Amino acid sequence: MRTVSRLMLATGAVAALIAGASPSRAQQTIRVGWTIPAEESKYWMMRRPAEFPNIGKTYNIEWTQFQGTAPMTQALAAGALDCATQAPLSLSNGVVGGNLKAYIVAQHVFEKPGGFSVYWAVMDDSPIKTIADLKGKTVGISVIGGTQGPFNLLLKQNGVDPAKDIKLVEVGFAVSEDALRQGRVDAVNMNQPFAARAEAKGGTRKLFSLSQAMPNIVHILEACRADFVDKNPELVKAYVRDITSGMKKALANREETLKVVSEVLKAPVPVLETYLLKDNDFGRDPGAAPNFPAIQKMLDIYAETGMLPKLDVAQFKHPTIVAPLQ
Repeated sequence: MRTVSRLMLATGAVAALIAGASPSRAQQTIRVGWTIPAEESKYWMMRRPAEFPNIGKTYNIEWTQFQGTAPMTQALAAGALDCATQAPLSLSNGVVGGNLKAYIVAQHVFEKPGGFSVYWAVMDDSPIKTIADLKGKTVGISVIGGTQGPFNLLLKQNGVDPAKDIKLVEVGFAVSEDALRQGRVDAVNMNQPFAARAEAKGGTRKLFSLSQAMPNIVHILEACRADFVDKNPELVKAYVRDITSGMKKALANREETLKVVSEVLKAPVPVLETYLLKDNDFGRDPGAAPNFPAIQKMLDIYAETGMLPKLDVAQFKHPTIVAPLQ
């Protein structure tokens, strides 16, 4: 988050979490950050806790919602969260700039061949027909830094300097469609379920997608602070077992998952029905297993585009505590 107001809000949230935490409670309770969309295993744990016998008995979860992964990285680095949803770039920025040490313990969604890929849309009647036509235009992105690595790579491959040739502005996924239709941006990125909603209304078209830069992009994963894991291995194992179980439940019972996700996202089931857990959705590993080779490739792209120094994904691997755990 690059704006002062967002930074102040994020810092305030971190401070509030620190103030409310106590060492004795942290030993029995995992403080978990989450956001929307695409965290079905965690949504099941939140909304259907009776399906997870360990929750409330072996351990407790203190859930805190955030508006993105970057403020959760700050909270992890500050010791205000124990585990949280992360994007590979957010996590890496925490390591490079915030002295964060963390393990990737599970994975939520990734882009699979033939499935949904985050894409940039323009209006049907827009003169923008190719990536090269973005020169001189205002382009929306959900978070500056988030999916910017493969985005920058695609622009450069098509003769567009992302730093000089476009005006890049932050536009959250939830309001991306409105920003495009109202003319506040010339192109904007789309994610589910907002892409499905926009496509149903019509009037927009896909310009390019991230899959054109690299396949199998890992969008969000689950990370836990290394010091917390090292001090509480059995506690974290119980949590990762439930993440594994939650993913299995989400994939095995789509009808119930639609209800669970509707409760969390406040999106109507008929809208979710058009894409969720279908071929036009993100991919999900059945055991929530992290794809470390794909994550390494993403880190390499971020290094290639100058967004990060060279990083080795091995630093994020715990030898035993990683999904799937039974």
